[in-house]
Amino acid sequence: MKTKSGKHKIGLVSLGCAKNLVDSEVLMRQLEANQFEFVHDPSDFKGIRTAIVNTCGFIGDARQESVDTILQFVAAKQQRQIDEIFVMGCLSERYRKELSLEIPELDGIFGVNDLRSIIGQLGGTFRHELLGERKITTPSHYAYLKIAEGCDRKCSFCVIPSIRGAHISRPMEDVIKEATHLVHNGVKEINLISQDTTYYGLDLYGKRLLPELLDTLAKIEGIEWIRLHYAYPTGFPETLLPVIRNHENICKYLDIPLQHINGRILKAMNRGLDGTLTRKLVDNIRESVPGISIRTSFIVGFPGETEKEFLELCNFVKESRFERMGVFTYSHEEGSPAYKLKDSISLKEKQNRRDELMKIQEEISLSLNQEKIGKQLKVVIDREEGDYFIGRTEADSPEVDNEVLIKGNVDGFWPGYFYDTRIISADSFDLYAEIV
Repeated sequence: MKTKSGKHKIGLVSLGCAKNLVDSEVLMRQLEANQFEFVHDPSDFKGIRTAIVNTCGFIGDARQESVDTILQFVAAKQQRQIDEIFVMGCLSERYRKELSLEIPELDGIFGVNDLRSIIGQLGGTFRHELLGERKITTPSHYAYLKIAEGCDRKCSFCVIPSIRGAHISRPMEDVIKEATHLVHNGVKEINLISQDTTYYGLDLYGKRLLPELLDTLAKIEGIEWIRLHYAYPTGFPETLLPVIRNHENICKYLDIPLQHINGRILKAMNRGLDGTLTRKLVDNIRESVPGISIRTSFIVGFPGETEKEFLELCNFVKESRFERMGVFTYSHEEGSPAYKLKDSISLKEKQNRRDELMKIQEEISLSLNQEKIGKQLKVVIDREEGDYFIGRTEADSPEVDNEVLIKGNVDGFWPGYFYDTRIISADSFDLYAEIV
């Protein structure tokens, strides 16, 4: 079957973060409205004549994955399995000229804000009336909701502002409208995202309005869970905390990347706060919202990070006992302010530090999980896999956090629904439960 433009089915591959996934979902809704036939993340090239790769260009590993994916489609084109290849997203925004020179097989290179141009290139018409509508690719009961684009922060290790541009908050009424649309289409869990959610509203309304936005979203009938991601610690709006505490359908969960604890490293990273203020912020979050689960991330191997500074970070993690944590090895990014520094720590040493920090977290996670044995927890089921139904608690974001495994063969037990469970056993990153 040919599409409106006279070409065969389109295959769209979406790489990178949830923010990128939302962009792909918006594109697919536009394709659908233009009566194109398409498939998301195709497993093979069967029937596909046009390929679109939504790329990630944040750090080295992500760039390599994007390039490898593009080259797979290039090989398919050379073998006449497909006719066209278009690339979009962060990698093509950052390296448009390099891609055109090094991969001449590409038929179109688009940046992060070129959705109209992509639709036009395919022979379609951009539908303005569809703003806020998307073709959801996640399981139908949860979705990501982007509340802003870009970033005004100046973290020395990061190139996102140069790729995505300045922070632009979406009008609150548009966010509410999209959330309502999602709920009407069966979404029960909304995960708020942007490069810096806590900056929301400052550009549009002259003040941070995330607390007001969250309070309004929580009142939409049908939303079971709202989860907040990518909170920035500097200038954190502490009026947000009572909003999280006082609404039952706002998850007692906060994703707040801290990146380090050593004062010198934080200053070199240009994070805007020191170790003392970081500790105070963590303490205040926990005091204000009892039982909250904090997800954070750290960077190891930043230029000049000494063994002593790394040890300080290890001790901070031990003391803080974060419920969820990720660790990244420093990536020396051309165009970032830190690029002028010498990338002085070997890749092997960075990896060793990452592994050491994650080993500490593994022990913490095991201890915290074992404390849950015997307790009753509300769980949403995401999928059925082998002998188990796989779900999550409010302390767990999709794909990146712990999961709850429940033995199958339970009558009336379905993905997308919430159940009361009792935890019967635990390991480092998973809980095992039974239905109450």
